[in-house]
Amino acid sequence: MTTNNGLLLVDKPSGLTSHDVVARIRKVMNERRVGHAGTLDPMATGLLVIAVGPSTRLLRFAQSEVKRYRGTVKLGIATDSLDADGEVVEERSVPAVSNDAMQSLANEMLGPQRQTPPMVSAIKVGGRRLHELARQGIEVEREPRDITVSDFKVNSTVDPSVWEFDVECTVGTYVRVLLGDLAQKAGTVGHLTSLRRISSGRHHVDDAIPLDDLEALVVAGGSPFQAPLAFVEALEHATLDEDQERRMRMGQQIEIDATFQSAEIVAINQHGSFAAILRRRGEKWKPEVVLPVESHEPQG
Repeated sequence: MTTNNGLLLVDKPSGLTSHDVVARIRKVMNERRVGHAGTLDPMATGLLVIAVGPSTRLLRFAQSEVKRYRGTVKLGIATDSLDADGEVVEERSVPAVSNDAMQSLANEMLGPQRQTPPMVSAIKVGGRRLHELARQGIEVEREPRDITVSDFKVNSTVDPSVWEFDVECTVGTYVRVLLGDLAQKAGTVGHLTSLRRISSGRHHVDDAIPLDDLEALVVAGGSPFQAPLAFVEALEHATLDEDQERRMRMGQQIEIDATFQSAEIVAINQHGSFAAILRRRGEKWKPEVVLPVESHEPQG
């Protein structure tokens, strides 16, 4: 198996796009197959879940994870991008709002809802990215998305126009839109002045490595990887014997003498390594994603 295979948890610095981070990792590792699970805007910092090598086929499991963010919003000033990277488009007075009153407004925004993506975003409409159209002064209809906000806490600061927030939400949520909507509920406008992704599913920014440190580690010959299994720890596991693994690697459906609740499970081989994702097909299991044999394992 290629050395470049596994999960990377990167602490993204401000000023880089998620694509910039992927490009730097591709270069330092001399590896084309690099992808990320969940875009962070250039201004944002924090956890970026990266897959390298064959593990890129497991990114969908990380992309669907619930995410938590912390940051600050400034009331009274709106920008075209809804964050500090944009141009000021409106200013309003900031009404006096108590901490309890603002929290009550945030509580009204909990649960399933439909959210319209902002014009300044990487979404494509008619083959063109929205932020490209926005720069030309063109605004188009955007299809609202289903999102869920499961936790939303706000706290005042010494500056009555600046509020701290902590939010947990599903994939696809634009936090800057959420905070812009909160500002509107409070009777004014607002924009994000900082945003940091704290977690994605079971992965936490405390376990992430800053991008510069990761590059230095790789150059020094170190390995920053977590095992591919870290992408799918939440799935049910089954251990295959050697014959089951052989047939599975030939693309055959196999029987497993165990009961599972989910339609997809993780197959572990006799050496304790992650071998495949299997999908239920009636009474049998079909190989859905098969990873190469790890280099320390006997082959043939």
